[in-house]
Amino acid sequence: MDPFEDTLRRLREAFHTGRTRSAEFRAAQLRGLGRFLQENKQLLHDALAQDLHKSAFESELSEVAISQGEITLALRNLRAWMKDERVPRNLATQLDSAFIRKEPFGLVLIIAPWNYPLNLTLVPLVGALAAALSLRCPAGNCVVLKPSEISKSIEKVLAEVLPRYLDESCFAVVLGGPQETGQLLEHRFDYIFFTGSPRVGKIVMTAAAKHLTPVTLELGGKNPCYVDDNCDPQTVANRVAWFRYFNAGQTCVAPDYVLCSPEMQERLLPALQSTITRFYGDDPQSSPNLGRIINQKQFQRLRALLGCGHVAIGGQSDESDRYIAPTVLVDVQETELVMQEEIFGPILPILNVRSVDEAIEFINRREKPLALYAFSNSSQVVKRLLTQTSSGGFCGNDGFMHMTLASLPFGGVGASGMGQYHGKFSFDTFSHHRACLLRRPGMEKLNDLRYPPHSPRRLRVLLVAMEARGCSCTLL
Repeated sequence: MDPFEDTLRRLREAFHTGRTRSAEFRAAQLRGLGRFLQENKQLLHDALAQDLHKSAFESELSEVAISQGEITLALRNLRAWMKDERVPRNLATQLDSAFIRKEPFGLVLIIAPWNYPLNLTLVPLVGALAAALSLRCPAGNCVVLKPSEISKSIEKVLAEVLPRYLDESCFAVVLGGPQETGQLLEHRFDYIFFTGSPRVGKIVMTAAAKHLTPVTLELGGKNPCYVDDNCDPQTVANRVAWFRYFNAGQTCVAPDYVLCSPEMQERLLPALQSTITRFYGDDPQSSPNLGRIINQKQFQRLRALLGCGHVAIGGQSDESDRYIAPTVLVDVQETELVMQEEIFGPILPILNVRSVDEAIEFINRREKPLALYAFSNSSQVVKRLLTQTSSGGFCGNDGFMHMTLASLPFGGVGASGMGQYHGKFSFDTFSHHRACLLRRPGMEKLNDLRYPPHSPRRLRVLLVAMEARGCSCTLL
């Protein structure tokens, strides 16, 4: 028996019958999400600590506050986002009404990961719920939420507590592992939003293709971090160490490796050691500010990577605690395992290049990353990296911070994903942008130019009318 059939039927019927109601109803769902965060903050902090050993600081900063910010932004701006977007007309349609209407897709599936199990679940959910908040749409997106089974504590909270704050006519949480997710993907959805590994992303996309379902894939990759000789090594160390070891390195936009000259490496290593000691003390394992690896499978995978190159800093591990020390590797070869897969842990390889040109060439012969970082006191060097490479996002002289701006889209390119979200980009992602032209029923004489019998003169006049104001005359 299919465990999901009844739930999906209920949600799809709700969408088609309009039981998901009005704009006010959808706004109430977003406010319910906000209450869920505020009324269960300690419960969420405790669950994140159990799953990932996250400190209250990390949990609030990267999970709760970001989710709450997206809710607040959506409620504040929805009236503007949902309005029909008027577009320019040509001479042939000058008396008509042309606009883009944002409409809900229908039944949406959101598959969330374990590394930021609250943020990466609720932020797309905000977009999916908000996307239909139009007075002209009698029903809005209905959402099936599949949290990760790996972050067990947060999964339990999302399954048992979150539904109390949302109406069952537009929302459901489903549980399970890879087998159940495979069964879920056999069903037809109107949109699928997936965050996770490229390997699983291919499985999701293959399943979606069977139904021609559009997808957003938020994947990962090996994010480069170029450090120019012309910069302060201590400043670089502070910023790189913070966003490499945040959440024990289990962050899709963390720098996966550093590219720098041998001379900069000599200056950077003592700065990194100083920073790690300042952040986490002489015994990082006892620090309340350093997370843990999510499970034994990931721990064993990461410990195997410690054998690559040479350990310059850290390298300690404790299987019983799922602890891996903040680690820096040097003398790493491009062919080693640590450079073949996304690390997703507190390990930072340093590879040597002789120039910015060599760094750019190294980056460009690999898959396009989710994020790219460049450190230099020279704005020209930073701009060269920006101009001559491609990545989902880019940040000069820092890391992570481009993700804090809801005015910027977040998403990958190529192997690091497709589609984007955050802020209005989430609203747009979960909305079908419908092209609309409302013509006048009368004044038929004006249409004579397009009707047979044709003539060269009529064609010339018609082309002028259609080309005015940037009209594209491509016809299928």
